[in-house]
Amino acid sequence: MTADLSRLTSWHADWSDLRVVVLGLSMTGFSVADTLAELGSDVLVVTENADEEYARLLPVIGARLWQGRLDTVPDDLVAHRPDVVIASPGFPPHHPVVSWAREAGVAVWGDIELAWRVRDKVLRADGSPADWVLITGTNGKTTTTQLTATMLVAGGLRAAPCGNIGVPVLDAVRDPAGFDVLVIEVSSHQLWYLSLQNGADRVSPYASVCLNLAADHLEWHGSFDAYRDAKAVVYQNTRVACVYNKSDVATREMVEDAEVVEGCRAIGFDLGVPGPSDLGVVDGILVDRAFLEERRTNALELTTLEELAQAGLTAPHVVANILAAAALARSLDVPPAAIRDALRGFRLDPHRIEVVAVAEGVTWVDDSKATNPHAAASSLQAYPGAVWVLGGQLKGVDIDELVAARGPAVKAAIVIGVDRSAIVAAFARHAPTVPLFEVDHAQTEDVMTEVVALAAGVAQDGDVVLLAPAAASFDQFASYSDRGRRFADAVNARRGKDAGDDHDRPSGPVGSG
Repeated sequence: MTADLSRLTSWHADWSDLRVVVLGLSMTGFSVADTLAELGSDVLVVTENADEEYARLLPVIGARLWQGRLDTVPDDLVAHRPDVVIASPGFPPHHPVVSWAREAGVAVWGDIELAWRVRDKVLRADGSPADWVLITGTNGKTTTTQLTATMLVAGGLRAAPCGNIGVPVLDAVRDPAGFDVLVIEVSSHQLWYLSLQNGADRVSPYASVCLNLAADHLEWHGSFDAYRDAKAVVYQNTRVACVYNKSDVATREMVEDAEVVEGCRAIGFDLGVPGPSDLGVVDGILVDRAFLEERRTNALELTTLEELAQAGLTAPHVVANILAAAALARSLDVPPAAIRDALRGFRLDPHRIEVVAVAEGVTWVDDSKATNPHAAASSLQAYPGAVWVLGGQLKGVDIDELVAARGPAVKAAIVIGVDRSAIVAAFARHAPTVPLFEVDHAQTEDVMTEVVALAAGVAQDGDVVLLAPAAASFDQFASYSDRGRRFADAVNARRGKDAGDDHDRPSGPVGSG
């Protein structure tokens, strides 16, 4: 007999007759398997690659593992007769197992759907589960998630950043300490799985935001429209505040099209002077004109650009993230003074426009986390005229628009990675006079040493060398953080040379005019 999924909307429901296939054994996949095993469900984990530690723990928690190729649907999976397949975010819509499940009429969930259903495991003092704040966007998700959680804590709320930020939302839901608010970073992959749900107990966040929208992950979604539609799911059923980017019309249109709870407000943010129901900047002061009764005539000061400069938070895209986070925090009644206090102690994560060294007048900046063109464009806006280090795996995204918009203004470009030819061709079309260098080293340990040598030969006193790859890192590095660390190590190794050594001079750029 097939389990009735409509009744499984509480931790305290009977999950024991549920047969589940969990796709993937990453951090997210293990959190799903662990949760369902604790609930007594019959869990089969299906994966091509299994982390050794997670694989060892599966029988301990009471789940089973099938490991092998997944270009076809395994017989063991079919024999399990799952009531639901719960996929880790890495499995795209066209994956054979996902396609099989949907064609067979098997429910397909992501981890967010499961977490919402069991969110009442630990309750607040008033007997209600934690409120959810959802954060997505092409860029800035992690920073905004961290900012929002920091502001909420400063305002006296028990808040936890979780989701795509690195802590599975199911782990936060099951934390015995309990929280008032879960601040959840959600990827477009997770939102696509959430889009499949249409039951009565759909995810209904307290507040939500899509920070921005630009082409990314097209190889996963299949098209830009599909990517956009997945991102738009973040606003569905929002109860109090849909926060959107006034400078990005796509996010406004998402809010206009969303089915929300009656009374939910649209709250805009950008770097300009705010109107009523907006947050923005006036004469160097970040202000709130949304969450006060006199918003047509007055504004509340949150902080100043001068104060943000002391914390290294004045890059335009970072200020935009701060305004978005402040809007979310203000929707939960966090006072302006608490927001100001939170920002005074906040620092960006490593590899996010991080100054790794200043030597001989040259500033070396690691923004390895800029893994797509939209993020790289923000970095170049913060550091115009930089020596730009870029390249890697482009993930199906066209680099042309970025190079056309930002390439002519850079001092030089140093191109790395497997997709160099597309970048070199884009510079030839749109910025042919910019000195261009290719690093074709196949060995990971050699790449950044050569990059830094080339950059040092070009950069002069007052210049910035900016690692903003606009591409994924996995062609040559273990992760974007590994790429950033190797860049910083190469910079510091060069600084450690004899101060009397001459800079290495490149023999000649490719395509310089």
